[in-house]
Amino acid sequence: MTDLVLALCYGAFAGLMIPLGGYLASIERIQPRWLEQEVRHSVMAFGGGILISAVGFVLVPEGLALLPLWVGVAAFFLGGGLFALAERLRRSRAGQNAQFLAMLTDFVPEAISLGAIMASRSSEAALLALLIGAQNLPEAFNAWRELKDRGHHGRRHMMRVFFGLAAIGPVAVVSGYLFLSNLPAVTGALMMAAAGGILYLMFQDIAVKAHLKNRQAPSLAALSGFAFGMICNAVVGGG
Repeated sequence: MTDLVLALCYGAFAGLMIPLGGYLASIERIQPRWLEQEVRHSVMAFGGGILISAVGFVLVPEGLALLPLWVGVAAFFLGGGLFALAERLRRSRAGQNAQFLAMLTDFVPEAISLGAIMASRSSEAALLALLIGAQNLPEAFNAWRELKDRGHHGRRHMMRVFFGLAAIGPVAVVSGYLFLSNLPAVTGALMMAAAGGILYLMFQDIAVKAHLKNRQAPSLAALSGFAFGMICNAVVGGG
């Protein structure tokens, strides 16, 4: 299998987790109501744990390996600032769709970075692909419920949107593979910016909304998500 075909497969795998997460979220509501709330918040927290593991095990280490420290730190804060600006615009125009925004804005730069990592033949490519797919599933689950609660869209329309987002995966990965293979500094800056943006969203929206008063399951789910990333790093990344 050529690297380009493998890049397409990685992108397709990561992207298809979005409609799969949406489909799982569309299944009949869980009863009783308190259990549904706990499951939903736990899924959100689990995805947050995976996001943090992706930052800690792939994005920051790989990004700093390609950049001087001061440039990496600057890109990290620039990414956080850009995500903060995007969130401000979203709040003023699109309402409270934090999970949908998080899914979209971290998926694209991560997928592009994945393609660039594959072009450099880094052993971390498989790990990043797995973590992107693993985080897309719970993010899509929660994004679906978030949009459904607002009653703006029907099931078929939302599924078409989610499949459209899934198609971004292969396109973004192949774009990174083709255009960033000889631009390691750009690749590193993109990864550090994505890391900064993800951490901003984690503490601004996702972690806050994952909390459920007097319930410990969501917090334990966040630990489970990070542990999942650690296991993947040890097994797939060779750590």
